[in-house]
Amino acid sequence: MNEITTGITGEKSVAVTMDNTAIAMGSGTLRVFATPAMIALIEGCCAESVEELLGEGITSVGTNVTVDHLAASPIGAGIVCKSKLVAFDGRRLDFEVEVYDNAGLIGKGTHTRFTVKADSFLQKANAKLNK
Repeated sequence: MNEITTGITGEKSVAVTMDNTAIAMGSGTLRVFATPAMIALIEGCCAESVEELLGEGITSVGTNVTVDHLAASPIGAGIVCKSKLVAFDGRRLDFEVEVYDNAGLIGKGTHTRFTVKADSFLQKANAKLNK
């Protein structure tokens, strides 16, 4: 993880389809890009931006998303998330994010991820089934 430095950027795109609308995701009644879909896009964008820099057996998990969903995007719109790593403290990764559709900015916020050992993280999660 020595290669991780602030300033790393990422970009990830999706199209608004019926599957990622508010009505389909249960977060509203309209056929517009859902806030939960925006959050998933943000998490994926940030995770992918550092994934190749993590050591073998290491991944990152999202722990916090703070986002303002500023404008609606209809089915057919192209959505792009842009991320920038603004702080890295050993295991903690802090990102600033902006989300755009064809007409402009539709969301902005921050996202925090932590690096974890994938095997031990899954073991701890799966141990909950035995309680």
